[in-house]
Amino acid sequence: MLASERIDDLLTHDLRIIQSDEVFAFSLDAVLLARFCSAPPRGRIIDLCSGNGVIPLLLTTRTAAHMRAVEIQPRLADMAARSVRLNRLQPQIEVLCADLRDLPRDIGYGGYDLVTVNPPYLPVPSGDQNVNEHFAAARHELYATLEDVVRTASRLAKFGGRVAMVHRPHRLVDICTLMRQYRIEPKRICFVHPRAGDEANMVLVEGLQGGKPELRTLPPIIVYKNKTEYTDELQHIFYGTSNELNRT
Repeated sequence: MLASERIDDLLTHDLRIIQSDEVFAFSLDAVLLARFCSAPPRGRIIDLCSGNGVIPLLLTTRTAAHMRAVEIQPRLADMAARSVRLNRLQPQIEVLCADLRDLPRDIGYGGYDLVTVNPPYLPVPSGDQNVNEHFAAARHELYATLEDVVRTASRLAKFGGRVAMVHRPHRLVDICTLMRQYRIEPKRICFVHPRAGDEANMVLVEGLQGGKPELRTLPPIIVYKNKTEYTDELQHIFYGTSNELNRT
């Protein structure tokens, strides 16, 4: 391990992950996506914009599917690969350091039951960007636009496969428009609110490749019941035995 790195627990499931303050660490959005998406019991899953690999690691508590974690930044991909080895999950998770835009050409079309993605949320700023390249790439669409992400996800998902994404609510119309443009029919939407009465600051969206129109808006997720304490549902996700959000 590098001097700046540490090993953190993923709390509930005896999993550990390598992190560093020098790069963008995982946050609540990745955890919620791993618990929200419709994970097949077996088959194949690919996680785009994987960072240090937290989503595939968490998904091992829900599925026996083989998974690929795709990350374009070599340092983060290396951290993800070492976390996989740390947890002895090499038979189930493979880490690829690759540009997601090249994936369909390089690994094939339509082979995945589930595509997950926690992409950068913000367009590339016109002014100065964050001086830390890792933080800038995690926050801004430096390596792939939202359309690049949806296009690639569509090409990787098999017919009847699912695509699940976490993003900001202000991009929801763009997400649904692009999904339909690339033959992914939005099926489930769930808004995440910091507290009851607050405006949503995250949205979870899942679509079906080649699906028919029928969109369900699921009960919202409330993160905190007061200023600092997680709601009971989030407590179970982080500290209890629940490995799936109670959203069907």
